[in-house]
Amino acid sequence: MEKNIPNHIAIILDGNGRWAKERGRARIEGHTVGYKKIEPISLYAQKLGVKVLSLYCFSTENWNRPELEVKFLMSVPVEMSKNIQRYIKNNIIVKVSGRSDRLPKRTKEAFQKIVDATKDNTGMILNICFDYGSLYDISQAIKRIKEEDIEINENTIYEYLYTKDFPKVDLLIRPGGEKRLSNYLLLESAYAELYFMDKYWPDFNEDDLDKAIEDYNHRNRRYGGIKE
Repeated sequence: MEKNIPNHIAIILDGNGRWAKERGRARIEGHTVGYKKIEPISLYAQKLGVKVLSLYCFSTENWNRPELEVKFLMSVPVEMSKNIQRYIKNNIIVKVSGRSDRLPKRTKEAFQKIVDATKDNTGMILNICFDYGSLYDISQAIKRIKEEDIEINENTIYEYLYTKDFPKVDLLIRPGGEKRLSNYLLLESAYAELYFMDKYWPDFNEDDLDKAIEDYNHRNRRYGGIKE
């Protein structure tokens, strides 16, 4: 049977801190290793034929973490911007979903640099969800719809989300052992197949992505209907 590759895969990058703690290291070291996983997994997803890869890197609730940890996470886009040529060379388009009004100047500038540098690419979209929260996204969508005096319905709400130009999520993967969505792409994942695993994100590799897709291929996607 030919493998069916999901158009849109979303991953919650969970378990960095616990990965580090179990090894007697600082939580920041876990985030460092986790950040370095973004590029190889993105390149592999593109090789498989994934159209959109959304990565949950920093949530609207993550501001409640220790100041040192938040400061480090704000530096991740700056480090990512140093590898722009890799994304250009591999034809990956980088997009950012989330609030920008609370980000430090250098973080916003780094993201903008990456987005601008890859906007003419034609390959897979790497959607970095940063200071992202689905409930905030939905509430802002409704607010804008009301301001423009447009009828509020399912279709119009989707048209005002960060992800309005992307296909809906087919497969949502969460490493780290937790089994919840954590305010991530709630509308977009309404009919997504959910795949949970105990392995932490810093240990996630290409084989794990293959296993998740293999599991996805054995799901009966009925979308509320019935298939014989």
